[in-house]
Amino acid sequence: MFSRRDNAPLPPGTRLASSRAFVPADGAAPIYSALVPAGFPSPADDHLEGKLDLHELMVKRPAATFFCRADGDSMTGAGIHSGDLLVVDRSVQPQDGDIVVATLDGGLTVKTLRKTTEGWELAPANPDYPSFPLNQEDGVQIWGVVTFAVSTIARR
Repeated sequence: MFSRRDNAPLPPGTRLASSRAFVPADGAAPIYSALVPAGFPSPADDHLEGKLDLHELMVKRPAATFFCRADGDSMTGAGIHSGDLLVVDRSVQPQDGDIVVATLDGGLTVKTLRKTTEGWELAPANPDYPSFPLNQEDGVQIWGVVTFAVSTIARR
């Protein structure tokens, strides 16, 4: 497996000998303090900030956290796409504007919880889909608040 003891960034065009993902032995990957330009490259900012453990970052309360995958395109306006991994915290009290995982029509859905003049609704982030007004008879349950969405950029 590839490792660099100095934690220095790889030069552009470097090929790794292994096609396996780089996972450090301690589970934490390096994170750099420099912002990565989405425009023109800036190789001048190669400053190691420390190490980043994604589990530590995204899971604040392990006993109350679960993961699920988004399916469909009703939340694309919120940056959630089909196949994204959602980190859901059941211990967070849902509030107006939170993205939540809830039961609806016998299944699970991910929507934005909204307060309206008539009450509460589950609202999509795509105008092609309707909102679902909530009432006592529906039996809708909020399973948790989405705290992170992890997107796969390269679909391989």
